[in-house]
Amino acid sequence: MRRRAGWLALVLPLLQVASARAGDDASLRFERDGQLVRELSLPALRKACHETRVTLDDPYYGHRKTFLACPLGEVLAAGFGGELEGARDAEFFLRARDGYTKPASGARLLEEGGFLAFADLSNPAGAGWEPIDRRGADPGPFYLVWAGPGQDAHRYPWPYQLAVIERAPFEREFPHTLPSGEPESSPAWVGFAVFRNECIACHAINGEGGRVGPDLNVPRSIVEYRPAEQIKAFVRDPRSFRYTSMPSHPNLSDAQLDGLVAYFRAMSTRKHDPGRPADGG
Repeated sequence: MRRRAGWLALVLPLLQVASARAGDDASLRFERDGQLVRELSLPALRKACHETRVTLDDPYYGHRKTFLACPLGEVLAAGFGGELEGARDAEFFLRARDGYTKPASGARLLEEGGFLAFADLSNPAGAGWEPIDRRGADPGPFYLVWAGPGQDAHRYPWPYQLAVIERAPFEREFPHTLPSGEPESSPAWVGFAVFRNECIACHAINGEGGRVGPDLNVPRSIVEYRPAEQIKAFVRDPRSFRYTSMPSHPNLSDAQLDGLVAYFRAMSTRKHDPGRPADGG
C-alpha cells in the first residue's frame, strides 16, 4: 500500500498538469472600455509568466488547496501591455462565464499575492478541477486566488470561471446603479458602497451588475416586497433562511446594513429597466 500511495503521489500531479494542457484551447480576454485589447490562450499565458505552485486555504473549497498558477501582475502585463500604464488608479471588471462580474481597483489587482490558477494539483478525484461551491461547479479554466495574509474573499476578488478582464470606469459600465441626487453623506451612498463591494458581483440593479442572482430593483425593488429587517437578516446570514450559494456577511455593521436598505429604497425611485417589453410587444 505504501508503494502504491507513493506512486500515486508522483503520478497525480503529472496527470493534473496534463489535464491543464488538454485545456490549452482555453483563453482569457483583456478589454478596455468594451474593446478587445488582446486575447491570450493558456499556452501563451504560461509562456509569458513564471508559473508556480501556490498552496493556500481556499475560502470556497473550505480546505487547503494547491494550484499551478501565474502571478496576476504578470498576467495583466501580458494581456494589457502598454494599456496597463496608470492601472493602479484605474478600475477593472472581472467577468466569469456564469455571469459573475466583480469590480476591482487596479491598486488591489496589482498587489503581491494574486495568482491566476489554471490547474488544480490537489483534486482528490485525480485529474482536472475539484468541483467548487455548493453547486459543484467546474471553476476552470481560470480561477483568481490570493495567497497573502488577510487577502480573504470579503476584501479581495476570487472569481472562478474567469473569462474577461476589462479596464473601464465604474460609472461607464454601471451608470444606473448610482443613487444620483442623494446627498453625498446620506445612508444611500453608504449602502451603495456596500452593494458595490459585496453584492454587485452576483446581483444587478437596473439590469447592471452580475447575473448569478436576481436583479434587486427591476421590475420590483426588493424593498417593495421584503421587510427591511428580513433583508438585513438575510444578507447577514442567508443560510439561516435557505440552503444557498450566497455567502454570509458577518463583517457588515448594523450601520452598513441600514445603509444597504436605504440604497435599495433610493434606487426604487430610480428605476431603469432595459428588460421591460415595449408597449404592445
